[in-house]
Amino acid sequence: MPHDSTAPAPRRRLVAVLPGLDAQQQARLTAAAAAQGFEALLFEEDAAALPWLEEAEIVLGQSAALARRSPRLRWFCTPSAGVDHLVREERFRSPDVALTNSSGAYGVTIAEHTVMVILEVLRRQADYAGIVARREWRRDLPVRSIKGSRILLLGTGDIGRETALRLRAFGPARLTGVSRRGLDPDGLFDRAVPVEMLDSLLPETDILIISLPGTPQTRRLLDADRLARLPEGALLVNVGRGSVLDQQALAAELCAGRLCAALDVFETEPIPPADPLWVCPNLLITPHVAGNMTLPYTRERILSLFLEDFENYCAGRPLRRRVDPRRGY
Repeated sequence: MPHDSTAPAPRRRLVAVLPGLDAQQQARLTAAAAAQGFEALLFEEDAAALPWLEEAEIVLGQSAALARRSPRLRWFCTPSAGVDHLVREERFRSPDVALTNSSGAYGVTIAEHTVMVILEVLRRQADYAGIVARREWRRDLPVRSIKGSRILLLGTGDIGRETALRLRAFGPARLTGVSRRGLDPDGLFDRAVPVEMLDSLLPETDILIISLPGTPQTRRLLDADRLARLPEGALLVNVGRGSVLDQQALAAELCAGRLCAALDVFETEPIPPADPLWVCPNLLITPHVAGNMTLPYTRERILSLFLEDFENYCAGRPLRRRVDPRRGY
């Protein structure tokens, strides 16, 4: 049969598993794909997408299973900021498959969560909730303030910067940002230092906020020795990855009453029912909700960031949020 030069070129396929998009957002994604010759298929869950992955060139989704089932995959974009659950996949060790994340979408929601739990702990909200539940009337519990605190932000990316911006509103506090290179291009910190200075900074820290990714370099960065360097009464907040902390060493510090903590991430998730962490004193637990996609702003940012890189992909330009699997970010 002679070739029909007038026949339309076959459409390339983009599969997105991104729960919670509204009708307008779905239409934007579909229209952007069609304008570049892509067929966009949108799903709310992985199982519904699996039969359509055979021809997928681009996948926007969370699960590594989507990548494994996509033999023609060229670009995988995860709606999360962390990629530790993906970089173990063999296909992402090859330059043939680009891996990008959605770093920059979660700073607002995680920063608000961080401020919330700091205030809950410092203002003794759990204790007062217990007093009220017993129908008692007591008003004399000593509380602390963000104002005047020595705050160490371990991680100065989008989350660290958004958190520092909000903490500034509480009045004078000393904000120290710690990162791999010790940079502060936005001037949000009183000082910004490289991670090599961490040991010397911990003894002068009232509030430690961790927003680091899970990588081989950050694993157990806060070990028993470093936790012991924190002064008595220090508050530790972890909204990064559970692997950054020695969880058992922290539990020992909490049980001794020396430190208090608010943890949103853990070494094993969900926390096993028999884990003693559930009944550990001086600990506020939230079930990894600081940075999920329940905030509408976050979903909008994820979509906008993806569409920005989608234009780059179609134009043959470098992807802005490409992850180096060897580094894990």
